[in-house]
Amino acid sequence: MTTPASDSPRSAPEPGLPAAQRTRAQLADGREIIFFDDEPRRRTVQDRREISRPVGGNEMRYDPLLREWVAIAAARQNRTHLPSTDQCPLCPSTPERATEVPQGQYDVVVFENRFPSFRGDVPIPGDLLSTTTAAQESAGLRQPGSGRCEVVCFTDQHTSQLGAVSLRRMRTVVDAWADRTAAMLAEPGVEQVYCFENRGEEIGVTLNHPHGQIYGYPFITPRTRTLLDSAADYRARRDADVFSDILASEVADGRRIVARTEHWTAFIPAWARWPVELHIYPHRAVERLPELTDAERDDFSALYLDLLRRGDLLFDAPLPYISGWQQAPASAEPGLMRLHLQLFSIRRAENKLKYLAGSESGMGVFINDIAPEETARRLVAIGPQAAESDTAQSTSTTPTATPTDSEETP
Repeated sequence: MTTPASDSPRSAPEPGLPAAQRTRAQLADGREIIFFDDEPRRRTVQDRREISRPVGGNEMRYDPLLREWVAIAAARQNRTHLPSTDQCPLCPSTPERATEVPQGQYDVVVFENRFPSFRGDVPIPGDLLSTTTAAQESAGLRQPGSGRCEVVCFTDQHTSQLGAVSLRRMRTVVDAWADRTAAMLAEPGVEQVYCFENRGEEIGVTLNHPHGQIYGYPFITPRTRTLLDSAADYRARRDADVFSDILASEVADGRRIVARTEHWTAFIPAWARWPVELHIYPHRAVERLPELTDAERDDFSALYLDLLRRGDLLFDAPLPYISGWQQAPASAEPGLMRLHLQLFSIRRAENKLKYLAGSESGMGVFINDIAPEETARRLVAIGPQAAESDTAQSTSTTPTATPTDSEETP
């Protein structure tokens, strides 16, 4: 399938790093693929493979005790697992071997997952909870596993990592996240979008190529529902925004602030559950990634690269982590949710990992073996890790190591 295409994701950006160029195409089995280029580029996409999409196996089942949906995706059991570098499906295609990316080079690329947890070619579920009997609910309600799952490749370099990319490339990644968030929320049946990265075999990654994922859920996830309920309760009791108050309290305390820029603050919350747990809040109250200005995207890009590089210097090994964006669902009450990123790691020492054992897995009660203040102190002591070339491109976005008492609290 040959698809020449090129379109622009947004209007001309503000001064700073330019917005990424976007090119849409289709893979041989009909899945969508979108290229996001750092600089203008004309692409002609031809997927020469003869492949078909795995059929069936996507279902959602309702747990009436926890009031949560569980996704059943049997086809994922057969997905590619830790292939050798020369068999990686996320590397660029070569004349000898066609991969999931039918180009010899790319900057950032997003495509529909061949083994999705949720898929868009199944019927959109209805509201079974209000149209079924008690006997049906207690037996476990079932619906098609509708939604959308995408893969985001951050670079075509197999042995690289997100923390090693350039500032320009990181901005392209942010643009891709924002673009796909807006596109997914416009899809019928998608209620919430989650952009995330699993990094490290300790976390459970099945492909070592630097990549993340984007899920379009057909419901509000349990964690986000709790956040929304907590924000609504706080507003009713305090007549205030809980996210703004948390940020103001952390800045006033100062001990857990890791870095602070013009538009963002990175801190470890006082109640951190994980040995390493970073929260990154925008100073402006926005709900979703597409709402970020070009200045905020540039600023985040520099800060995030700095934090990823610091994380890899905490121990004598790369930091395994999960990182993801909390965004407002489509049906959320306006003004309740504040966009923020959470990054956490299971590594608690050079040769020790934090396992979710009895208390955490069985009861949902976390036990953290490290004081959040100590982890923050170590990350601050490492200091900013912006690359020289990146700093030269945008000196105004270099993160500061610690806040000062005179800084204005957002």
